[in-house]
Amino acid sequence: MPDFPWAAGSATGIGSLPGTDIAEAQRVVFGELPTLPHLAELPARGPGADLIGRGAGFLVELPVQVYTGRWQVAPRPGKDMRRTADLLERDLDQLTEQGQNYAGPLKLQSAGPWTLAANIDRPIGGRLLRDPGAVRDLTDSLAEGLRRHVDEVRKRLPRAEVLLQLDEPSLPAVLAGRISTESGFSVYRTIPGPDAATALRTVVEAVGVPVIAHCCAADVPLQVFRDARVAAVALDLSLLKDLDPLGEAIEAGLGLFAGAAPTTPPPDGRINGKMVADRVSTMWKRLAFPAAQLPQQVVITPACGLAGASPSYARAVLTACHEAARRLAEV
Repeated sequence: MPDFPWAAGSATGIGSLPGTDIAEAQRVVFGELPTLPHLAELPARGPGADLIGRGAGFLVELPVQVYTGRWQVAPRPGKDMRRTADLLERDLDQLTEQGQNYAGPLKLQSAGPWTLAANIDRPIGGRLLRDPGAVRDLTDSLAEGLRRHVDEVRKRLPRAEVLLQLDEPSLPAVLAGRISTESGFSVYRTIPGPDAATALRTVVEAVGVPVIAHCCAADVPLQVFRDARVAAVALDLSLLKDLDPLGEAIEAGLGLFAGAAPTTPPPDGRINGKMVADRVSTMWKRLAFPAAQLPQQVVITPACGLAGASPSYARAVLTACHEAARRLAEV
C-alpha cells in the first residue's frame, strides 16, 4: 500500500462554508479539522468568491469579467478581477494568521480546467469549451496560476504540507456531451476521456503537490482521474451506484475522500460521528478491503460543500467527520 500524504484517521471539509466572515470560518476549520484543515471558501460573498470566479482568479494572463450574470473572458483586468484577488488575499491573510503554528497537511481548492471551460464564455459568445485551443490556453494558464498559489501558501506557512483539490462538478457532463450551447438547442462536443485526463494531468504535474480530484456526481469519471495521476478522489458516497470501479481504483492505490456526512440535516436534525463512521465502514466492508487499511487510505468529508447549510449545522458536520475519522482509526 502506498504512503498517503495525510495522517491516518484524517477528516477534512470539501471547501465551502456558510456566511461571509472569513476569520470565523477559518477558526472553525482549524478548530474542527485539526488533522487536515483547508482554506475556507465563502461563496455568499458574491462574484469572485463563487466556484467559477474564484477559480478564474488563478488564471495567468487570461482576465475575466462578469457580463450579464456570467463569467466571460475580458480584454483586460478590471474591477471583477480586482475584487476576486482582494477576497483571496483576505482569505490567505486569515490562513496565515490562524495557521502560523500549524504543521501538517493543509488543503487548498480550485475549480478544475474542464469546469472552468464549461462555465466561462468567450468574448465572441459560446463557452471556452467550444474551442480546443482556448481550452489548452486556459489549462496552461490555470496550471501556472495554481503553481504560484501553492508556492505562496508554502511561503506563508512553511511547515504546512500542501495538498490541492481540483473541483470538477461539470466534468461528467463534458465527457458525455451534455453541456448546452447558449441557445439551448444544441450541446457542445463530447470530450474523450484521454483528452480530459491530459488536461488534468497538466495541472497535476505543474503544481508539484498531491492533487485530489473532487466530483459530486453519480457518474464520477474515476478512470479519467486515475489517468490524470491524482493522489485521491473526493466523492459523495450516497450517489455511488456501482462500487466495483471504486474498488478497482482503491486497489490500485488511489486515496478516497469519502463524502459521508449529509450537507442537509437528517429528519431528526442530528448528526454524529458514529453515524458517519458506520456509513464509511459499511461501504468498506462491501468492498472487502482490510479494516486496518481504511483509516490510512480514506479521509472523511462532508458529502459536498456546506455553503447552503446553517452555520451551526456546518460546524456539526465537520465535528462529526473528525469524530468519525477518529473512530475508524481506533477499530
